Amino acid sequence: MHIQCPAIICGIRHHGEHGVILRAMTPDDGLVAGYVQAGRSTAMRPVLQPGNQVVIDCHARSETQLPSMRVELHHSRGPLFAEPLAAAGLQWLTALTARALPEQQPFPSLYQALDAALAAIEAAPSARGWVVALVRYELLTLIELGFGLDLERCAVTDAVDDLIYVSPKTGRAVSRVAGEGYRDRLLPLPAFLRGEEVPDLSALLEGLKLTGHFIARDVLHGTGHASGQSSGQSLMAARARLVERLNKMVA
Repeated sequence: MHIQCPAIICGIRHHGEHGVILRAMTPDDGLVAGYVQAGRSTAMRPVLQPGNQVVIDCHARSETQLPSMRVELHHSRGPLFAEPLAAAGLQWLTALTARALPEQQPFPSLYQALDAALAAIEAAPSARGWVVALVRYELLTLIELGFGLDLERCAVTDAVDDLIYVSPKTGRAVSRVAGEGYRDRLLPLPAFLRGEEVPDLSALLEGLKLTGHFIARDVLHGTGHASGQSSGQSLMAARARLVERLNKMVA
């Protein structure tokens, strides 16, 4: 195997005394993992940060061997770590990618969406400017992994108008009339996810509630260790802290 291409750093794990195992999202090969020698050195630490755009050169002699990886920095997003809310958004997006996706399977749409979401975090003056990109990335992740939601027509009446709920069991939209007696059991469907309006922060929080339910249930459920808190639970706890910070902006 030989892969040389642009990539977005998504996960870093210490390996041995000086190295790291790096997981990076690539345009054509999806998530790629490799061993970076001296990855914990002073020179490499600023390079190997989640969200950074890099160029990787990855070699392996067989499919069973952990590839060796060399990394060159193309663009650093390190300054975002000085902003707690932006840092939380960046860390969640990259950690979700590193945990949810199978390695070496192409997801070109997800690569482009991840790059766009990280760029939005970097460029937007406030969270209102990038949370919509984060929600859409989560929705696309669900689609690409085979758990896409059906938000186009009512699951009960087949209507295409006035869809304001989603069934937490089926992931299908429900209209206002059909869901009237069950609204306490349904998830909100904010209009911006159907392209109907520019969202305010309250609508964005509703979007996060919707995607968070299905990400936890379908994508991260059961991932991680056999005992103690799973990595999926740990990731969702980090996401909950991000949502809590956003809620404080509304209060």
